[in-house]
Amino acid sequence: MKYQNTHRTSRGFTIIELLIVMAILGMLAVMVAPNLFNQASGARRDAALSQISAIGSALDTHRLDVGSYPDDLEGLMVNTTDRSTWNGPYLNNEVPRDPWGNEYQYSSTGREYTLMSFGADGRAGGEEDDADISR
Repeated sequence: MKYQNTHRTSRGFTIIELLIVMAILGMLAVMVAPNLFNQASGARRDAALSQISAIGSALDTHRLDVGSYPDDLEGLMVNTTDRSTWNGPYLNNEVPRDPWGNEYQYSSTGREYTLMSFGADGRAGGEEDDADISR
């Protein structure tokens, strides 16, 4: 029986190769991450505009039925006018919060209304993500 002296060589990645791959992945992450965050903030802004539009439609329907806008947004869910022409609730679910978890700001004179979200910071004014959103 003759033994052969065979050397098995297994080749793996060297440390240098691994460092180069990690550096490339790091550079890609630096380039891609800001775009992802911008899309997330844009999606929240779009969601707020969509919710404001839906609540605005419910407010307009309330005005057609009752003759005036409600004093507060709760008037969309409960008849606070004691009028028989109230045909609500005007929203399928309770009044939503804005995408940042804050309540929408609503005021009404009965004939006109203002509905807005203060944006990410929850305060009036601001720029970019903190800007007020209204219809």
